[in-house]
Amino acid sequence: MSDKVIIFDTTLRDGEQSPGASLNVLEKVEIARQLEKLNVDVIEAGFPVSSPAQFDAVYRISNEVGIIVAGLARAKEIDIKKAWEAVRNAEKKRIHTFSSTSDYHILGKFGDDRYGKTLQEKRETVLKMSYDMVKYAKSFCDDVEFSAEDAGRTDLTYLSEVIEAAIEAGATTVNIPDTTGYTIPKEFGYKIAELKRRVKNIENVIISVHCHNDLGLAVANSIAGLENGARQIECTINGIGERAGNASLEEIVMALNVRKDQFSFNTEINTHEIYNTSKMVSGFTGVVVQPNKAIVGENAFAHESGIHQDGMLKNRETYEIMTPETVGVPKTKIILGRHSGRHGLKSRLIELGYTVKEDELNEVYTQFTKLADKKKEVFDDDLRVLMGDEVFKEKTHYLLDYLNVNSGTASIPTATVKIRNKGEEFADSATGDGPVDALFNAIDRALGIQNQIESYRVRSVTSGRQAMGEVIIRIRVNEKSFSGRGVSTDIIEASAKAYLQSINQYEIFKQEIEALENSEELSNAV
Repeated sequence: MSDKVIIFDTTLRDGEQSPGASLNVLEKVEIARQLEKLNVDVIEAGFPVSSPAQFDAVYRISNEVGIIVAGLARAKEIDIKKAWEAVRNAEKKRIHTFSSTSDYHILGKFGDDRYGKTLQEKRETVLKMSYDMVKYAKSFCDDVEFSAEDAGRTDLTYLSEVIEAAIEAGATTVNIPDTTGYTIPKEFGYKIAELKRRVKNIENVIISVHCHNDLGLAVANSIAGLENGARQIECTINGIGERAGNASLEEIVMALNVRKDQFSFNTEINTHEIYNTSKMVSGFTGVVVQPNKAIVGENAFAHESGIHQDGMLKNRETYEIMTPETVGVPKTKIILGRHSGRHGLKSRLIELGYTVKEDELNEVYTQFTKLADKKKEVFDDDLRVLMGDEVFKEKTHYLLDYLNVNSGTASIPTATVKIRNKGEEFADSATGDGPVDALFNAIDRALGIQNQIESYRVRSVTSGRQAMGEVIIRIRVNEKSFSGRGVSTDIIEASAKAYLQSINQYEIFKQEIEALENSEELSNAV
């Protein structure tokens, strides 16, 4: 058995399902390029049937990278066909289809009598559906992956039957997900070992594991899967994903790298790109990496205790089991300022992992000079924020053109805004309980809207008195939430940008729904 571990990155699919982590198409393409530099084996680029934007992202990524691109599909013909259309131009393509297999999921998702009146009848329906849809996917694509959703809580005998059927239908990879993060390493490892023992022809396919972190065991369970026969791990950058997240790519890779005395497994990941990838994903998604996060947290290689510092000065190995350079954490930060030119800026952005075309560089440089005028020094983190905030955003509907806020201890906070949308201008003023409240009221009056703000978060994303402040807002419209992120040295301006971006996300969502309805009407008419 090969000791090569296939790294299947699902940051752009499962990772994006993390609350507030929505990415637009251009951001997904940029992250996909960085994942190729990181040298992952497979990129799961999205769920093509779920929306026009998801389809477009998978389609665009398929044309951009040279590694395997996978599109996710339920065990339904419409999903599988859409996934194939999205990945068909990829140099290496995969269709990833799944069925629910645990009794919890079967009774919940297939509760209707048309799937069978008893649990056994429903199980037989799911078994046949899994076989038929893997076979259907195989008619489009040689590389087909099948996942048994909630395998962690699925009866082992029934799970074995479903996996055997998927292999018989033509699956080349079978994935055993711990969808709810319920299992513990010993239990999960045993399940993988038993599948290897029970399932006919399983030695001819790759066994994959996809573990969630609800009990904080995603990485441990993934490694237990490897030790018992799995050879593909599905994971995300920074461990982002549904609920408590997924297995963290950087933790898995570095655990296998550092503990070669315990593991004979190897990956082909370029570990020097781990830090840049982590920063890019955090910047684009707005999901903050906790300071004490293993491998990529700000404190991962920091030493404050006097005893620790003394030990480090004498011998780094006293308290460090890997060097920061191994994962791409720089020893020093290159500082740029108002006198820096385009060449220096572009060179540093490339070092940070960004791809900037000449026509885009002018816009980036304009934003950079504006920032440099506000700050004496522009650091790497400033550049990452700049790229996430200003450059690779979809064309927005509403843009902030002008903002003025008056506030003080002896005056009523008042805000005036002017907003542009494709040549049209909207302007108004309003008061509020504070400057931010006045700002939001002014935007609402200018646009003639009224939104419910679910959450409002402010943090400093760079250091010093001239730090860049980040605002993340989540609004609720018609029972659905939309997130926005704004960054500026002025926290009021950052709030305006974040609020407008959340409104823009709602506008984009409306357009996608309208496009989907129009396409369905056209299909029905045909």
